[in-house]
Amino acid sequence: MADLERMYINGEWVHADAGATFDVKNPADGSIVAKVANGAGPEIQRAVTAAHAAFREWSVLAPKDRGSLLLKVQELMQERRDELARLVTLENGKPFEEAKKEVQFALGYFGWFAEEARRMSGEWIPSPQPSKRYWVLRQPIGPVAAVTPWNFPATMVTRKIAPALAAGCTVVLKPASATPLTALAIARITEVAGLPKGVFNVLTTNRSRLVGAELLTHPLIRKIGFTGSTDVGKGIMETAAKQVTRLSFELGGNAPFIVFDDADFQAALEGAVAMKFLRVGGQSCICANRIYVQRGIAERFIPAFVEAVAKLKVAPGFEPGAQIGPLINEETRAKVHSLVEDAVKHGAKLVSGGRYLTDGAYAKGFFYAPAVLTGVSDDMAIAQEEIFGPAAPLLVFDTEEEVVQRANATKFGLAAYFYTRDLARLVRVAEQLEYGLVGANDATGYTHEIPFGGFKESGLGREGGHEGIAEYTEVKSVVVNLG
Repeated sequence: MADLERMYINGEWVHADAGATFDVKNPADGSIVAKVANGAGPEIQRAVTAAHAAFREWSVLAPKDRGSLLLKVQELMQERRDELARLVTLENGKPFEEAKKEVQFALGYFGWFAEEARRMSGEWIPSPQPSKRYWVLRQPIGPVAAVTPWNFPATMVTRKIAPALAAGCTVVLKPASATPLTALAIARITEVAGLPKGVFNVLTTNRSRLVGAELLTHPLIRKIGFTGSTDVGKGIMETAAKQVTRLSFELGGNAPFIVFDDADFQAALEGAVAMKFLRVGGQSCICANRIYVQRGIAERFIPAFVEAVAKLKVAPGFEPGAQIGPLINEETRAKVHSLVEDAVKHGAKLVSGGRYLTDGAYAKGFFYAPAVLTGVSDDMAIAQEEIFGPAAPLLVFDTEEEVVQRANATKFGLAAYFYTRDLARLVRVAEQLEYGLVGANDATGYTHEIPFGGFKESGLGREGGHEGIAEYTEVKSVVVNLG
């Protein structure tokens, strides 16, 4: 890897003003993986100007031609999957096998939206007047600012830029300062694939306030796509309101995972462990945050869950068999631990894990023993807040009506999961849960073909599916008077 990773602006690899840089560190051992150009005001202006200039030609390029370029990007990402996955593990810490699955999923967005570009059609409206004709067009909205988080350094990037590019928009991407290397590698691939200059720009910086003040408020930016915390999303909304900039957000979550006593026991057990611990070690907005177990199965399910969690292998991401890597930084680890301690203080019982791992291979990283707590109540902070780490609070319930009410009693509404063999119950509960994604007897999450987004304070708009590309378009009505 190069000593210094530069930004990608207007088809060129550029340094930051005055040569400013920041370090990207491996959360498994604290080593410096790379130094990256630390952009500021001049680079923001250049990136937005480049995106604005490129928009005119890119937006009128035939959809099938835009799609062909995106398919080339997908092909190159597939060829370089393991190389990209290695970057993900280096900067994010997740196990290498998990990183490979992430990249494989991430590249699929280019394939899906390459095809959707050709299906972005309008309407011919039957006229109420013989002398007039009406049609409705969908046109690209303009330059887009995309801000992505660190937990999925590949997927969060492609899920935003693929639909934007397919729709005919140009993009300025600001990846998380903890994980910019994967985004830069994707930019190299788009360059090789032949994307025109200025169509896709990557601005690397750790100056978040500057991004908010100059990128997200820039008058040439017509749309902001953001994934991150609800609090930050609210701040962006306030800023965007001054210019009525279009928004799409994926924000925080507090996902319930419900196990009814008639569930397929093994499937529910494996699903609960996977959705709680095996997605970036719980550092995911759609991870199970509260696990509700019906009383009739609790005495059997809880010990089995504890036993399964105790067998999970916590290790540096490149170690064979690693299932949970380090947390991204000390702040995140400390927050998870504080929620565990607070729950115990208020009456919960810690039955597994819940401690810092600091010996041997763990010594220089942010490792944490997966925690399982029983006796948790809904009013505890660990059940109210997004944990974003490897801690599983277990709660017991009695009736379907009760658990649905408890599951919905949150300001969040991103994802929810439940297991039951009762078909009527499956339909009822799926319809009653106030979440944008509901997994019924399924804990694998979303896919490219369906829309993904949140209810309530978990977001605005949808990503993926047919809806994903529509988020990057304006609707224009045309009235033709034939005279």
